[in-house]
Amino acid sequence: MVDTYYTQEAHGPFALHDIGSLELEEGGTIRNCQLAVATHGTLNAAKDNAILVPTWYSGTSKIMEQAYIGPGRALDPSRYFIIVVNQIGNGLSTSPHNTPFPAGGARFPRVRIGDDVRAQHRLLTQNFGLERLALVVGGSMGAQQTYEWAVRYPDMVRRAAPIAGTAKNTVHDFLFAQTLVEAITSDPAFADGFYAAPGEVHRGLLRHAKLWAVMGWSTEFFQQRRPQALGFSSLDDFITNFMQAYFGPMDPNNLLCMAWKWQHADVSRHTQGDLKQALGRIRAKTFVMPISHDMFFPPADCLAEQRLIPGSEFRPIDCIDGHLGLFGTHADYAGQVDKHLAELLATPA
Repeated sequence: MVDTYYTQEAHGPFALHDIGSLELEEGGTIRNCQLAVATHGTLNAAKDNAILVPTWYSGTSKIMEQAYIGPGRALDPSRYFIIVVNQIGNGLSTSPHNTPFPAGGARFPRVRIGDDVRAQHRLLTQNFGLERLALVVGGSMGAQQTYEWAVRYPDMVRRAAPIAGTAKNTVHDFLFAQTLVEAITSDPAFADGFYAAPGEVHRGLLRHAKLWAVMGWSTEFFQQRRPQALGFSSLDDFITNFMQAYFGPMDPNNLLCMAWKWQHADVSRHTQGDLKQALGRIRAKTFVMPISHDMFFPPADCLAEQRLIPGSEFRPIDCIDGHLGLFGTHADYAGQVDKHLAELLATPA
């Protein structure tokens, strides 16, 4: 099934850009690193209307387009040149499942959020000739990349909008993600990552999907019968035909690659562990945008970081769906996001 999942038909259109060999922070090297990139709109002559959108855990450029980009939206292709870059490991860009022997599969090297951002920087500067970004905006792991961009390249990022994510992953969230990892790796068919086919790990992938159902949505999401409002007849129907249907076709090693990055996200690596000093580097006009009922990245965690960012604003999104409200499942979500992003883009920076 994975052979038909990570395709142009399912997630396109996108173009593959070879950025050459990428030396990784953990010591490995990705040779002929390929970034899958979807673009919307046209880069203007001044090259000052570019917006970067990195992807989240399990997400691809297609879901970012569907949930955040379009005519009349804040991310309007008639006004901006929007570049959606699939993170390393998500299945479209270089990932465990599409890297040939001997470096693929379970042997795929450890990748950090910083590696993704350095790869994206190389792509944007060398392939697109960009020196400034009008905005970097991403949700969840996309927010982690947004923070890394703003700290690592403060002179290039004019505005930043991390949605439902933190600059330094918390111990609590590390443990959440670890349960997702163990749901997959505890399946005997996982075979230490040397499974013959991803579908053999279906029990682990199902447990993984159920854990996402527990933590990705809020208690209010279930209390207010939101699965039924979304068209599912029962909890079992929702788990099978939404959660398992979404995660089930994915490659386990791809998911584990992204989960490790998520767990180890930390911009304070740049300042010997001093988070205040790291966030103090940010020059971008920044709107920190947590989701009110998020159980992975609670608003309080995001607020604590926002207070360390010079000139930033705290712009929470009221959405009872929780973290997976990022998909745009609630009718009120998109309007709130667009309102904040439109105001941010209108702010001189």
